[in-house]
Amino acid sequence: MSRFDREGVRHFTARQSVLAVAIVAAILLVLSGGSILSAADEEKPGVEKDLLHAIGKPGSTLADNPLGKASSKLTSKLSPDEKLDPGQSFSAAGPGTVTAGQIPPVTPSYFDPVELDDRAPPRQPLESLLVTGDSLSQPLDAELARRLTPEGIDVTRDAHVGTGISNASLADWGQLSAAQVEEHHPDAVVVFIGANEGYPMPGPDGKDVACCSPEWAAIYANRARQVITNYRQGEKAKVYWLTVPLPRDPARQRIASVVNQAVAVAAQPWRSQVRIIDTDEYFAPDGKYSDSIPVDGEEQIVRESDGIHLNDLGSSVLADHLLDRIDLDFTR
Repeated sequence: MSRFDREGVRHFTARQSVLAVAIVAAILLVLSGGSILSAADEEKPGVEKDLLHAIGKPGSTLADNPLGKASSKLTSKLSPDEKLDPGQSFSAAGPGTVTAGQIPPVTPSYFDPVELDDRAPPRQPLESLLVTGDSLSQPLDAELARRLTPEGIDVTRDAHVGTGISNASLADWGQLSAAQVEEHHPDAVVVFIGANEGYPMPGPDGKDVACCSPEWAAIYANRARQVITNYRQGEKAKVYWLTVPLPRDPARQRIASVVNQAVAVAAQPWRSQVRIIDTDEYFAPDGKYSDSIPVDGEEQIVRESDGIHLNDLGSSVLADHLLDRIDLDFTR
């Protein structure tokens, strides 16, 4: 007699213990057979894969029967997923839609194919170009016309000096951009604007919002988005929006920064058509204002004395970089 029998603490025989283990194993097989089979599918060919298949197939079959389904319902109460909203799942939203209709969908238009892949998409001939904006667009417009007109490209120069997107008193760029497109129907549009920004703009409640808060940036971005939408002409045209070069005056630097960020946000849904050209990459690569940059191996003045505009040489340098980017989209 064992000491367990002697003390009266034995409750099960060895045979009963083996039977209990077998029952538990059977239950686990019913509950986890599908998981075992899935694990087998992920294994590399070999003995382990064959063994898991041998165990998992019967278990998977058992799990599909009413008993297995009932057990799944019972054990689902133990799952942390119980409180998850099925309406929020990716599969419920479906391809090309958004969860619960609350978040705008990301479409292929959000991506510039050139940035996704080194292979450029098929290029179309460039036949007409509109160069527009405020005084920043001069003399860049003349430089582009000088280079492209001899190639048979129709270049329209339409600068509106003293205007701005945040100040509609001289020109409403929402209306102006629509009129330009209606008259010229350009294949591409170069926009260089931002020397006169920083004016208060009406907010959603009709009250003026002063520069340069997130609220002001949002209003500016919505206005810029309207202009961009007009220039895109559906999906017929490419838009090359030049950022405001870093100004000399610190107060203007803040305005330029907010304007540039707002334009980048405005253009995001159409990066397949809208190219944001970062002028600071060429004229202030270290984040500091300078009147001069290295050109042809020599330090040369590229800014006007006002510390805002580009001079003739600066416009020529910018034209070089701009045309390199245009040539990725068009033939000429």
